[in-house]
Amino acid sequence: MSMKIHEFQAKAILSKYGVVVPRGRSTSRVDDVKAIAEELGGGLVVVKAQIHAGGRGKGGGVKVAGNPEEAVEWARKILGMQLVTIQTGPAGQKVQRLLIEEGLKMTRELYLGIVLDRSTQMPVLMVSPDGGMEIEKVAHDTPERIFKAFVHPALGLQAFQARRLAFALGLTGDQIGKAVKMMMSLYAAFIATDASMLEINPLVVTAAGDLVALDAKMSFDDNALYRHADIKELRDLAEEDPLEVEASKYSLNYIKLDGTVGCMVNGAGLAMATMDIIKLAGGEPANFLDVGGGANAEQIKNAFRILMSDKAVKAVLINIFGGILRCDVLAQGVIAAVKDLGVPVPIVIRMEGTNVELGKQMLKESGLNFTTADTMSEAAAKVVALGK
Repeated sequence: MSMKIHEFQAKAILSKYGVVVPRGRSTSRVDDVKAIAEELGGGLVVVKAQIHAGGRGKGGGVKVAGNPEEAVEWARKILGMQLVTIQTGPAGQKVQRLLIEEGLKMTRELYLGIVLDRSTQMPVLMVSPDGGMEIEKVAHDTPERIFKAFVHPALGLQAFQARRLAFALGLTGDQIGKAVKMMMSLYAAFIATDASMLEINPLVVTAAGDLVALDAKMSFDDNALYRHADIKELRDLAEEDPLEVEASKYSLNYIKLDGTVGCMVNGAGLAMATMDIIKLAGGEPANFLDVGGGANAEQIKNAFRILMSDKAVKAVLINIFGGILRCDVLAQGVIAAVKDLGVPVPIVIRMEGTNVELGKQMLKESGLNFTTADTMSEAAAKVVALGK
């Protein structure tokens, strides 16, 4: 999993590594906007919605204001709006914070991104002369317009690799040196913060010939957050699904989806396969939920409570392979959870592994209304039928 942060937070991190970003300040109050715009010179400013999603401009979340008064007008409209973008889904995301930034005269918009490439097991630095566009669209329509450098993790980004990318972008003169310096700084920030993604779109060339990160997106590997207390504090719970936030308190890997069949599985691979087999049986999974290999009865109960908090769930499929988590412990946890929480929907259980016979016997003798299945396909067919 990765933790996202806002644009203004990403820019604050990048500027510490020497990356040039526009002057600006964030606020959650319309009353602050006039003073910020005046601080920035009283001229052209950009009012930007701060949500964890791309495509904000198209959705009406980024507006240019000619003076402080106009900036206040835009701030009133944007703050509190339900911003719908290509990445938020149809429900959108409520805007609770703005970034007010100086306007810049720019001559070109470029793209720069760093991600981990799993096929080569290396970070890859990607650039494109088509900045400001959705990079997915560029990759689909004109893949030859994306240039890449694969970075050996032991050697780091080499200056010659950065220079080659700068030439590919069509930069000339002292812009080459500036671009190399910026790429080296961005790569240093990516590695030092244990980022899983860093994206500058657009990276602009100003009229004065400088390179500035006009937008910035970063997300971080949450397995490494214990090393970065300062970054961990940047987490904005208001931007995350409340059930996912609740699940993270109990070390449960939970992601909410749009279907009606609740899934509770141990192990991420088995959880993915369970979701697939529900789809094959004609159903739609309501979530991804991996309770982990070493789950205990208490964790099973917490997982159940989170599953049941999703009002869309019409039936639950529990699919457990009893290795570290024995089948009798699972049965004990499920029985306790149903007795405590009163689960109003049908529950189908398929388990295999250590103490499976004892687990099944416990379920049978509980007097509760469980449906058991021996195979995954049988379990999926049963849960989809019961959910209807």
